[in-house]
Amino acid sequence: MEGISGKREKYIPKKGDIYTGPGDFKKIGEQHLYLLQKYAQLQPTDRILDIGSGMGRTAVPLTKFLTKGAKYEGFDVVEKGVNWCNKTIKSDFPNFNFKFIPLNNDLYNEHKDTADKFVFPYDNNSFEKAFLFSVFTHMRVEEIKNYIFEIERVLTSGGRCLATFFIYDKKDDLSNFPGFKFPYEKDGYRLLDEKVQGANIALEYSFLEKIITDAGLELEHYIMGFWRDFNLDRKERDFQDVIVLRKK
Repeated sequence: MEGISGKREKYIPKKGDIYTGPGDFKKIGEQHLYLLQKYAQLQPTDRILDIGSGMGRTAVPLTKFLTKGAKYEGFDVVEKGVNWCNKTIKSDFPNFNFKFIPLNNDLYNEHKDTADKFVFPYDNNSFEKAFLFSVFTHMRVEEIKNYIFEIERVLTSGGRCLATFFIYDKKDDLSNFPGFKFPYEKDGYRLLDEKVQGANIALEYSFLEKIITDAGLELEHYIMGFWRDFNLDRKERDFQDVIVLRKK
C-alpha cells in the first residue's frame, strides 16, 4: 500500500510479491485480528501459532497487539513469504519467528514430503492460541485430519484454534451460493477442481465435526462466511466459514 508520497509502508510487501490472494493487505490482516479477539479470545500475552503465515498479513497487526513477553510462531510452505517475514518483521520484533516447511502442495510447490504425515516442529502444549486463514480450504482430507490432530497436540489445555473452511450441510444446494459451487461430490466433501484437489475443498459439516471430535477438540463457534450469502454482515465474519476449536 502506497500513500500520497508514493512510499510503501514498511510492513506491507510489494504488490507483485503478495501471493495470498486479492484484497487490501492491511485491512484483511486487521480483520483477522478482530476475529481472533472476538471469537478466539486472543490475549496480548498469548503464545500463538500461525499455520500458513504467508506474507505476514496477520502477523503485522499482531506486532502492535502482542506484548514483548508473548510469543508468535508461524510456518509456511512458500519460502519467499517466510524469508520476507523474517527479514522485515522478525528483525524488529524478536519474539516473532517464521519457519519454512518444504511440503508438497498442488498450488505452490512439488516437494516430496506431504502434509498428511507432517509433525509440527513444536512441543506438546506450546500455545494458547493457533489460527489458520484460508489454509484448510487448499488441503486434501487426510492432510486436514493430520493438522487438526497436530493442533490438538500443540495447544495447551483450554487453548483455542480459529480456522476457516468452506462448510456445507447435506441439504444445501451449493449451486445457489454466490461463491464457489464445488461441483465434484465425494464422500464427505466436494471439490472445485477434480484434477487439482488443492484448488479449493468444501467439507460436509458432520464429516468435519467427526474429525474434530476424534482429535479430542470441541467446536466452540461456527460463523458462516459470506461466500454463501453476500448480504451477510461482513464485519463479524470472513469470506470463508470461521470455526473455533477448543482443547478440553
